[in-house]
Amino acid sequence: MQRILVTGRTGRVGWELQSALAQFGTVIAPDRRQMDLTNADSIRRAIRDAQPEIIVNAAGYTLVDKAEAEPELAMQVNGVASGVIAEEAKRLGALLVHYSTDYVYDGELDRPCVEDDTPNPVNSYGRTKLAGEQAITAVGGEYLILRTSWVYSARGTNFVLTILRLARERPELAVVEDQTGSPSWARALAQATAELLRRKELIPGNSGIYHLAATGYTSRYDFARSIVRIARELSGEHAGWARVKPITSSEYPLPAKRPVHPITTKEKIKRVFGIEMPHWEVQLRAFLAEIAQHSEFVGH
Repeated sequence: MQRILVTGRTGRVGWELQSALAQFGTVIAPDRRQMDLTNADSIRRAIRDAQPEIIVNAAGYTLVDKAEAEPELAMQVNGVASGVIAEEAKRLGALLVHYSTDYVYDGELDRPCVEDDTPNPVNSYGRTKLAGEQAITAVGGEYLILRTSWVYSARGTNFVLTILRLARERPELAVVEDQTGSPSWARALAQATAELLRRKELIPGNSGIYHLAATGYTSRYDFARSIVRIARELSGEHAGWARVKPITSSEYPLPAKRPVHPITTKEKIKRVFGIEMPHWEVQLRAFLAEIAQHSEFVGH
């Protein structure tokens, strides 16, 4: 049985990985005291103590707007720490699986992005995640960098949970319609990662960057409408839900600029590893059906 070190144990993807990867061996998930991503010595010590065959780096500074005010901290966690983890993985001969983001793109292409397209992040979060990718690539070794999109789960704060809450509190929600992505459930990402590890013999010679996100893409506005529509269906209550109206990004200014349409093609990971995540709406319905069993969105 293998030893698998998972970072970001309390995060959206990290939490799901701990159960999804248990089938492959012993999962070691240090907390922030045991592995401080702002301290290179702490990172090295945690990895050397664990002696893993596989490292899955699901930790990260993911507060997109706050990263504009804390670029150094975001760079330390997303950029510098990723390079240190890669160095330790290579030293051990361990496989490194690392999550990145479609926010490394500016979203200005008139077609879906492929992995070889030149990144051009438009905010601090995207720049720091790109720095992490570059650090891992420079170190080399055996690695998979997985660029995902609009991740949500039942944990923490995210777009789906926010829309569910506000749709019960307000008569109307204004949501931007000029931003596009592939909404991805953390559970589905963890399961897809498990499928990658099941095909571990294919990884040597295929290290690199891959897009891993839900099939299809949608706008923030249509995503919000789908959240409310499916939640309404599951609750059986057709009254008491907000109406969703479209607005532009310029009508809802935020500290961090967002890439407009950073949609990605996922053909490479399907071709190399045979991995294809479900359509974003299939994932959303499964997620909402699960939380409907133990949440307040089914009633006031």
